[in-house]
Amino acid sequence: MSSFSQIVSVLVPVFVDGAYSYRVPGFFGSEDAAFGRLEPGQVVRMPLGPRSVIGVVWDDESSFTDESRLKDVEHVYEGVVLSEDFRRFVDWIASYTLAQRGMVLRMVLRGEEALLPPRPTPAFRMTGPAPDRMTSARARVIDAMEGGLAETKADLVERCGVSASVIDGLVKTGTLEACLLPAPKLMERPDADHAPPMLSDAQEAAAAQLRAAVAKGEFSGILLDGVTGSGKTEVYFEAVAEAIRQGRQVLILVPEIALTSAFLDRFEARFGTRPGEWHSGQSQRYKNQIWRGVLTGEVQVVVGARSALMLPFSALGLIVVDEEHDGAYKQEDRVIYNARDMSVVRGHLSGFPVVLASATPSVESRNNADQGRYEHICLPDRFGGQSMPDIKLIDMRANPPERGNFLSPLLVEAVNETLAANEQSLLFLNRRGYAPLTLCRTCGHRFQCPSCSTWLVEHRFRKQLVCHHCGHCEPVPPACPQCGNEDSLVACGPGVERIAEEAASLWPDRHIVILSSDLIHGVQQLKAELELISSGKADIVIGTQLVAKGHNFPAMTLVGVIDADLGLAHGDLRAGEKVFQTLAQVTGRAGRHQGQGRGFLQTYAPDHPVIQALAAGDREGFYTYELEQRQRAMMPPFGRLAAVILSSEHREAALSYGREMVRCVPRSDEVKVLGPAEAPLSVLRGRYRFRLLVTCPRAFALSPWLRNWLARCPKTSGSLKVQIDVDPVSFV
Repeated sequence: MSSFSQIVSVLVPVFVDGAYSYRVPGFFGSEDAAFGRLEPGQVVRMPLGPRSVIGVVWDDESSFTDESRLKDVEHVYEGVVLSEDFRRFVDWIASYTLAQRGMVLRMVLRGEEALLPPRPTPAFRMTGPAPDRMTSARARVIDAMEGGLAETKADLVERCGVSASVIDGLVKTGTLEACLLPAPKLMERPDADHAPPMLSDAQEAAAAQLRAAVAKGEFSGILLDGVTGSGKTEVYFEAVAEAIRQGRQVLILVPEIALTSAFLDRFEARFGTRPGEWHSGQSQRYKNQIWRGVLTGEVQVVVGARSALMLPFSALGLIVVDEEHDGAYKQEDRVIYNARDMSVVRGHLSGFPVVLASATPSVESRNNADQGRYEHICLPDRFGGQSMPDIKLIDMRANPPERGNFLSPLLVEAVNETLAANEQSLLFLNRRGYAPLTLCRTCGHRFQCPSCSTWLVEHRFRKQLVCHHCGHCEPVPPACPQCGNEDSLVACGPGVERIAEEAASLWPDRHIVILSSDLIHGVQQLKAELELISSGKADIVIGTQLVAKGHNFPAMTLVGVIDADLGLAHGDLRAGEKVFQTLAQVTGRAGRHQGQGRGFLQTYAPDHPVIQALAAGDREGFYTYELEQRQRAMMPPFGRLAAVILSSEHREAALSYGREMVRCVPRSDEVKVLGPAEAPLSVLRGRYRFRLLVTCPRAFALSPWLRNWLARCPKTSGSLKVQIDVDPVSFV
């Protein structure tokens, strides 16, 4: 073995935690070296079992010295290097979430197309004389090429109205010559000073703080806390502009694709060009281009969903997490992480500010601001002097709807007044479909999912009974499958389709739009529906949480919440917080541009503290109440939680393993382990589920303790799976 040989540790994107050792072919220092010396961060291809895979040279020191037992690196991708701080970020996520490092890297790496430089585009230019035999089609092509510029075959065919064979014929005669055009530029760089906004005094003061934080170039967590309609986007755009001036890259995270369309238009108006987009609606080819663009620095700003956090930015200088409270930032499968929290970690490791923006901050973020861990920037008033909506409670015990209906007479009257004023109304119910339960009134049979412990939801527009957890669906039968009686099936409770049916009967001559993920097919349809509402052509909008946040509807002055109590009765640590955030966001759609907005909350629990805080517009009162309740129970943010979810095709296997895990718990006076207990959703996709809940003080090193515990537990077998959720958001 030559003393000049190099052995490197390579992390591969598979379900492993450690790196593999590989030999770099060639003798360094000699003329016939195959590769130069490889450094950590370089992306390579090498064999793994019977196939070739892509991996990254990692920081781990290889312990192998027997070169003969190692396989060779097959290929090095030139110019593709993951930075040291980004590699530390991958390691940190794996350590904190107890995920395999290879699975975290899997969220980073793309296919080979993203690793290769963009290919030149084949084109043609005119270099020779006109052909002896001239036709009208050839003449059109020659006239089009007179300027001497090269054009692609597709462009020539379309512009000249000829077939591809005409182009080929001119090449054969020597009139045209094949050439290569440089790969087209993916996008223009944003102009920080393209269209500076007119900011209010409060906005300008907030923007100045953000610009200063970006200019400083150090880590800081900043909570941008502004009521709905206060202009938070314009304010943090000033931080984006400052990062652009400094030549730094920017990542703006948004929780849903539904928010990106109008947002991109606002970005383009401010900066003169659209940013890169990263979400599931984009093609793989486009995402590959964005991946390489952020690595090379060609793409300066990306707007994307939570997975955009794993892009390999080369000079990231700012992350903005819009609607930071949103549960969509939590990934619940494979690597379980919260993109909001990991954004703060990435900013801390790389040394740049992270802005968390919301009208209803999460309790954790609000507490971090109160404790001085985050800088707290407040925008307490709406832009342009508009007032916050006037919230009124409708006590459904005193003002019930007509039999078989779900809209209180008071809400119906308010909608009538709004329609008379040529303004828009929104009826909000966070429940898809027509009815959450269908039963037989003769024998009591209830339609349940065969694979999950949940009722099937009727979708009357599709004539289907659907499970919203596993996707199982079946047609609505004409008779009860249990007793055989016809016309005995009854829908119990409302979904948005049922509210739409009621609205159509009350206002038959009005344009009603339903916004629900079940009824929207693709991003383009959603964009068209949102534009229809924004233009004022819809009279009544009926929607789920799809319409609750981030949208700007100028003509909307009334929001009616059909069931304000929905979610309060759940045994969920964050039940009250989620209800407050959702209803504050949805009522905030009212009165943003004209007149005094109004919100009506239909409730059977008007005295509940959350409902009272909403009615009074008392954000501070809600956070004070919620933080007091959490502190009394030592729940987050004052304590730490981790959930252990056990699942198996056999109920007894999951339960017995949970009991065995409890027997293996390391002793500690600071840690409590509760369970195992059946999960609220005890069967999901045919798998029985049990949960254990770990509680400990905030300062306790929870992840190492969990790793020690798992090492003591027996190995899993059969269909049993163990999933660890550090800092859980969902308790289902």
